[in-house]
Amino acid sequence: MLRVMFKQLLDEKSFKEGRRITVGEVSQDIGISRATLTRIANQPGYNTNTDTLSALCDYFDCEPNELLKRVL
Repeated sequence: MLRVMFKQLLDEKSFKEGRRITVGEVSQDIGISRATLTRIANQPGYNTNTDTLSALCDYFDCEPNELLKRVL
């Protein structure tokens, strides 16, 4: 199973910028619904598409291997 490291990257970005970043703010910035981002953050194994993953990589300025983790 692949795990999306959304919460961890969101926490890191918030810390680096010295402010709280909400899921709603990310949703507005990347054009992905808040409900989808909430599912990605809270449902282990949530199945999402590559467009969403690409948008998250752009937002967090990261590579896919930093966003996804393989869980055995």
